[in-house]
Amino acid sequence: MGRTMHSIRMDVKKIVERWLSIKKALKKEDQRTAEKLADMAKKHSSKVFYNFNDPLEAAIFSVFIELQKQIDDLKKEGEDGLDSGLLLWQKNPDMGEEDGKSEKN
Repeated sequence: MGRTMHSIRMDVKKIVERWLSIKKALKKEDQRTAEKLADMAKKHSSKVFYNFNDPLEAAIFSVFIELQKQIDDLKKEGEDGLDSGLLLWQKNPDMGEEDGKSEKN
């Protein structure tokens, strides 16, 4: 028999548990970020996981969706006049190199 949505969800849960156990080895300032990534991985369990055979791919795809939503929110804020460093970087990816100036030929 093939994999069911239930087993993929359980496998993603195991991945998230590993990610959370590994966070203890991280620096304190990185531990909260690891928790956020683990939460993002779980977020789309019933919607996304059904279509994946690989639980790691499902977890990472879920994280990517959440990260893209955050980028979209930043873009919206930028349109409202609250430009962020990320949005500035997207406009000029060479920013930060050699005193923040890029050399174009």
